[in-house]
Amino acid sequence: MSGGVDSAVAAARAVEAGHEVVGVHLALSRMPGTLRTGSRGCCTVEDAMDARRAANVIGIPFYVWDLSEQFAERVVDDFVSEYRAGRTPNPCMRCNERIKFAALLEKALALGFDALCTGHYASIVTGPDGSRQLHRASAWAKDQSYVLGVLTAQQLQHALFPLGQTPSKELVRAEAARRGLSVAAKPDSHDICFIPDGDTRGWLAERVPQEPGAVVDREGVRVGTHSGALGYTVGQRRGLHLGAPAPDGRPRFVLEIRPARNEVVVGPQEALAVAQLAGTAYSWAGAEPEGAWAGFDCEVQIRAHAEPVPARAWLARRAGLPARPGQLPGTAEAGGPAGSAGAELVIEPQEPLLGVAAGQTAVLYAGTRVLGQCTIDRTISADALLAGAGAQRV
Repeated sequence: MSGGVDSAVAAARAVEAGHEVVGVHLALSRMPGTLRTGSRGCCTVEDAMDARRAANVIGIPFYVWDLSEQFAERVVDDFVSEYRAGRTPNPCMRCNERIKFAALLEKALALGFDALCTGHYASIVTGPDGSRQLHRASAWAKDQSYVLGVLTAQQLQHALFPLGQTPSKELVRAEAARRGLSVAAKPDSHDICFIPDGDTRGWLAERVPQEPGAVVDREGVRVGTHSGALGYTVGQRRGLHLGAPAPDGRPRFVLEIRPARNEVVVGPQEALAVAQLAGTAYSWAGAEPEGAWAGFDCEVQIRAHAEPVPARAWLARRAGLPARPGQLPGTAEAGGPAGSAGAELVIEPQEPLLGVAAGQTAVLYAGTRVLGQCTIDRTISADALLAGAGAQRV
């Protein structure tokens, strides 16, 4: 129970469904000032009090579980490490993967509970073979299946999402008001909970030393100087301070961050169009899709609220694959996804995707069903693929 309206109503519905329910709030920091406060938070002392009041109204036991150590190691430290590596991480995805449906679920099962019930907007459907499938929520505007794409078949066996078939958030708020829950009108949480003022770049600058370096074009020619590579994002156009204009006079955009060389790579806008992406840290939300090695049709979504794009995906064996920070290729982190050793999930959208960065998560769908996901390790632009620089299928 985060202290918000969604988890409160989910708990109430679970009770009405006949389950024996215990409310649990996660304490993710021993320093409350390091998390967002007020209506923008999700894990603060204020939120814990709201969750306790909701549990009292519903009539269920309530506990606060301290997972701050795991959160710091598996989410916050990972966030910093990924940025150091020039990648763009999704901390909410990592929190679902490593805290809520790994550390929390593991503890719940060890204590004898059957399932973890949350207020996420997603649905679980039982397939013809009896397996559980993860699907989009009926309210697509609130659908959160993307951030749950990291869940495995085993975790789906122990997950409940009572809000999945609710058509709108307004109906959830109205229900909360009818139930006498004080959080009925509480605003939604947003932004990164462990960055109090919302200044991600400033927060990172205190933890990752920054030095001036070269801004180079795709051929490696220096065209400017940056004051710190972390101040740039893939797709950025303004504020590049380039000393040399492009030969054709057209604007240039950030294409890549290279922390090992402390370089920022810039180029034409068309170079942002990604024709292929791949990742070694992949997982399936259920059984491996039929034809996974030969290739299968799907849709790919690369941001929580992006439109899904028709694509073709397949598994490929590649020698010498680089590992993610702290992870060997194809092995599981604590509670994390695991692919096959030496393999990666390759995805080719029918139309190029814009502004894709390493570290983002690509979630695959078949209609409303979530098939699986991968953390993006590499991308190939459309023009590079046409020029023969792309990786071949193996």
